[in-house]
Amino acid sequence: MPQSNTTVLENPADEAIPKLETAYRSILMAVDSSDHSNRATDDAIELGSLYQSVITASHVYAAKMHDLRFKQMEGGLPEQFKEEDELERQRDIHDSLITKGLSIITDSYLIQAESACQRADLAFKGRSLEGKNYTTLVNEANNGQYDLLVMGALGLGAIQGSTIGTVCERVVRRSAIDTLVIKQPEKSIKEGPIVAAIDGSKQSYAALITAFNLAKEWQLPLHIVSAFDPYYHYVAFNRIAGVLSDEAGKVFRFKEQEQLHEEIIDDGLAKIYQGHLEVAEQLAAEYDVEAETHLLTGKPHHAVEQYIEDINASLLIIGKIGIHCDDELDIGGNSENLLRNSSCALLLTQREYTPRVEMVAESTTSWSTQAEEAMTHIPPFVHNMARAAILRYAQTEGHTVITASIVEEATKNMCPAGMKNLDNLVNAATEAKETKQVRKQPAGAFNMQWSDEADTMLQQVQDTTLRHNTKMRAEKRALTEKSTLVEVSHILPFVINPAIKNKETVQKTPEKKAAKCPFASMGSSMNDIQDVDLPWDEKALERLKKIPEGTSRDMTQKATNAIAQQKGIKAIDLDFIEQVLSVFTSGSKDATQKIGKTLPWDEEAEASIAKAPPMVQGMLAKEIEAFAKRENLNKVDLKTAEKAKKMWSDDGLFHLDPNDPRNTH
Repeated sequence: MPQSNTTVLENPADEAIPKLETAYRSILMAVDSSDHSNRATDDAIELGSLYQSVITASHVYAAKMHDLRFKQMEGGLPEQFKEEDELERQRDIHDSLITKGLSIITDSYLIQAESACQRADLAFKGRSLEGKNYTTLVNEANNGQYDLLVMGALGLGAIQGSTIGTVCERVVRRSAIDTLVIKQPEKSIKEGPIVAAIDGSKQSYAALITAFNLAKEWQLPLHIVSAFDPYYHYVAFNRIAGVLSDEAGKVFRFKEQEQLHEEIIDDGLAKIYQGHLEVAEQLAAEYDVEAETHLLTGKPHHAVEQYIEDINASLLIIGKIGIHCDDELDIGGNSENLLRNSSCALLLTQREYTPRVEMVAESTTSWSTQAEEAMTHIPPFVHNMARAAILRYAQTEGHTVITASIVEEATKNMCPAGMKNLDNLVNAATEAKETKQVRKQPAGAFNMQWSDEADTMLQQVQDTTLRHNTKMRAEKRALTEKSTLVEVSHILPFVINPAIKNKETVQKTPEKKAAKCPFASMGSSMNDIQDVDLPWDEKALERLKKIPEGTSRDMTQKATNAIAQQKGIKAIDLDFIEQVLSVFTSGSKDATQKIGKTLPWDEEAEASIAKAPPMVQGMLAKEIEAFAKRENLNKVDLKTAEKAKKMWSDDGLFHLDPNDPRNTH
């Protein structure tokens, strides 16, 4: 792994906001007069203009390699060139042409870059280098003089279907500085939107700070995404189930292990990655940068690839390595895939930034009931200090849930005498954990039923391995919706063929029980909806595709189809889908935050609706609070929230007030 010229962005320990110190003062760009290189020159100058950078253009030519190759080919020359005098003359001619010719070509490339820098009033240096292209460029980039390397993904050797050249890929792997790779010769990185993908690593947070800087300077829309895969473990466990003997299964306690992973994946991972986005939102607010955040599910690099295509991004900014890297890693797996497959320019950063520990901990860490009880025994005048110290300890040890035992261990570090009165609490918590019964395996977890339409889509996946993995992921998605029947909506996010996806998305609404919903305000009743095909015009389809793939897009598509049927509309156009989206917005989490909750909520109750799409969390909270008030309750706890959700499931009614006219037929 190359020795990184790591820059740690300033983050003081006090409450002050860290500086946006992401300037690139010295930029190296590789030039060869290809379309990608010319765009790289323009984009390097755009960045240089922000920081008044010194721009250095470099071209590497391989005169020695050409000389060696000529000597290897001498044996194949015609007879008249094999006389020694003539052969020596040809060698002299070749040496002159290669040495001087390549030098002249290189100088021409550098003069072209210099002229562009002069027009932008930027300081310029030229570097004409001889040697093996990628090794020589890497040595130049890593000599300690530069902050950023800019290069095209493809050079003069590009052919149809190429996504990245070998020189670019080899250089990116070995570069020890931030590297900007240009993918679209026709599109400037300054067009926007900008996307920053974060995973909680120091490098991804540094990428976020750089994104703040560029979005603010260029006045561009900023999208912050975090992606995790809740489906992988389901595929893996089903594979394991196929090879375990009965005896091995008993030893492995497969059913309990699978259920444990269900809880960890469904609740833990979602909370962790949503926590990263919450940290990003807090940072954006501190830096006065407007940004929208999205939690993506699926194979992380693929989910990000789809997202940047959906919004037609001009620049993706990520850390070169991620949260799970080891010391020998030169580039992270997701970063490597995005380098090859992303449709827009890619800035891979190796700088590091760590948000204040309290900010990260509060967003990504939760407290058990016993831990909160233990905190009540800490004297009030040191309570805040102790809480911060415990959060720091949990973060250092990698815990995302603080238990009473963690409180005890952290307080022992603060005070060697410890907290003797925690012993009983710890013992009680341990005993409760040991005696807790594992929930039963969901019905049909390994024997799911499939609708004919979903099975037809599955069989269109030709590759056997991919078809099996797609099957497992669709089943997992169905299970998360408490369904033992796999329908089109469950397999649709995992179908690779765009033609299949578009056809099914637009023309087929999966059969499902029609329940009354938050869209009742757009009509009198949703109960008599029939499943019919509705045509969508081109603009409506384009608007739908701008919504991130997954639950949000599926919900929008289904709701739009259902409301159109209810209102007697025969075709869906742009105006109509915008009306539906406005209803979504009115019930969004942001809207609820502006209104404010009217009752206090327990942390567990808050968490119970946190997994719902952000666009409907506001409506869920409103209905649950109204239910609590009808029950004469003065706060919302987990039991109340779960009771309300059970009534939605059992009765098929969203509006729980029996007198609500929206619940009438």
